[in-house]
Amino acid sequence: MRSIEQLTEELLSLPNESRALLADKLVESLEFDTDSTVQEVWVAEAKRRRAEVRDGSVQPIPGEDALAQVRRLIEP
Repeated sequence: MRSIEQLTEELLSLPNESRALLADKLVESLEFDTDSTVQEVWVAEAKRRRAEVRDGSVQPIPGEDALAQVRRLIEP
C-alpha cells in the first residue's frame, strides 16, 4: 500500500485538468452536516462560477478587492 506522501506525489504529477477533476471528486466525497439539497445547490453554483471563470465570461478579482467593495457597500 502506498503512503499518503507517495500518493500525493503521484497525483500532483497529473495534468491540471485531471487534478481539478480529482479535487472535485474528493470534495464531493466529503460528508457535511448540511441539508443535501442545500449542498447540491451550492455545488452547482460553485461549478457554474468556476465554468464562468474558465471560459472567460467572468474575470476574477483578488479577495482583498472584493472585500473592499463589500465594505464600501455596507458602510454608512
